[in-house]
Amino acid sequence: MDSESLVIPHDAYTLPLCASSANMKILSKGQYYGLKDLEKSLDGIVLSQYNYNTGRPTDWHYHENPYFWYILNGNMMDCNKKVKTLCPPGSLMFTNWQEIHYGSKHSGDAAGFHLEFERSWLKNNDVNLALFEGSALIQQPKVHFLFAKLYYEFLQNDAYSKITIELLLLQICDALSDSKNASRTQKVPDWVELLKELIHYDKFDLSLKHLSEQLGVHPAHISRAVPKYLSVSLGEYIRQHKLKEALPLILDRKNTLTNIAHQAGFSDQSHFNRVFNSVFDMNPNTYRKIVTKNY
Repeated sequence: MDSESLVIPHDAYTLPLCASSANMKILSKGQYYGLKDLEKSLDGIVLSQYNYNTGRPTDWHYHENPYFWYILNGNMMDCNKKVKTLCPPGSLMFTNWQEIHYGSKHSGDAAGFHLEFERSWLKNNDVNLALFEGSALIQQPKVHFLFAKLYYEFLQNDAYSKITIELLLLQICDALSDSKNASRTQKVPDWVELLKELIHYDKFDLSLKHLSEQLGVHPAHISRAVPKYLSVSLGEYIRQHKLKEALPLILDRKNTLTNIAHQAGFSDQSHFNRVFNSVFDMNPNTYRKIVTKNY
């Protein structure tokens, strides 16, 4: 779900003066800057959609609970004491409850979807609190797909949405935990990160021969190593990333599905439809009708 988000070290720009901790604004459960469009509360969970209408940066603040921020429309900037992060549509940002930060809008229209956990929910569901340390962009395609499904159920809001949302929340925690555990238990070769970058930025010339030449790694070694470090085959990871690229494009109703397939790097719309259906159990047009009904 990119145009890859830009992360800039704090010394590359000037931060506004930060208020003292005594005067720091604390946003309580379900509270965000902007205009609230929709909200759904479960036991210990708040899901909400906001329109960011302010033309100036928000105040420095932090939140009572940890939350995920999924950019639906427009370009946003999240700034803390270390980095500022440009978040285009489709970006998924996690913000810890202890993270002092501020946000600003970098386009005319902007909107976002929030998933906020009370820490009691994490404890009651045996989710390790350490999983939510720090703040960072979430890049794993699998987690993005789960959030896209979560947003769909949030808007669908039928008799089955509550139980589906509860299941998706646990799947999101499991996916993040699996990713964190994998990074701790094995040393990943440097070329694997370079491989991810090539897949992220080079949408079309992604043959094994091309990747091998760019990385200086034998094709057979790439084929054997990728499932170990990326948990799926090389071909599946490429398809997942293309689908991740397509998701924010679906939110723009001016984009035809044919154009979306092309922009995301699929060979044609039929290929895009098959991959989308394999992950979401529906075609992209059905998904689009629900997620754009409020735009």
